[in-house]
Amino acid sequence: MIKVMLVDDHELVRAGIKRLLDDAKNIKVVSEADCGETAIENVRNQSIDVVLMDVNMPGIGGLEATRKLIQIEPGIKVIVVTVHAGEPFPTRLLEAGAEGYLTKDCGQEEIINAIYAVNKGDRYIGNNIAQKIALSMMPGANKSPFDSLSQREMQVMLMITQGQNSQEISDGLCLSPKTISTYRHRLFEKLNVDNDVELTRLAILHGMIENGLST
Repeated sequence: MIKVMLVDDHELVRAGIKRLLDDAKNIKVVSEADCGETAIENVRNQSIDVVLMDVNMPGIGGLEATRKLIQIEPGIKVIVVTVHAGEPFPTRLLEAGAEGYLTKDCGQEEIINAIYAVNKGDRYIGNNIAQKIALSMMPGANKSPFDSLSQREMQVMLMITQGQNSQEISDGLCLSPKTISTYRHRLFEKLNVDNDVELTRLAILHGMIENGLST
């Protein structure tokens, strides 16, 4: 039996995915979490094979949660299930250790096939995601300014656009406030913005968040 955890800050999304998996052979949802921190705690306390992970959530979010889950339990498999189809999200999550990447409009069969695939050691990327990744690598492809960010800069950026202050980010990432301040300065410099409001507007413009809120 493949033991699955659902991680999404929207209860209705978790309920919908759980219903999709209820009749799947050899798959059982054994745990749920509404943030990355709870997901990490759950993995420490119970046996989980596959995690279906949202990207933007309160707290540390899906990117940092994926990285930490794999550090804690190297054998665990993470499949990202998100609204974000475009770069740089797929590449960054795969770099963080995710074995699968799907969008939330995928069908029941694709989610089930992805779980089976990653559980046996294969990587599973939705066809639409694979196409976007390939197109982004072609000469002349439109690039997002967020492509230039490092993994940690991306994480800090996501937490800033959620409205978290430096102390909250520091606590969530186990980094000093001074280090977070340095990352914030680098972000502003790389993205040519002067403050958090301008950063959030740029993130909305490039589809990193929607309406100033995480999705």
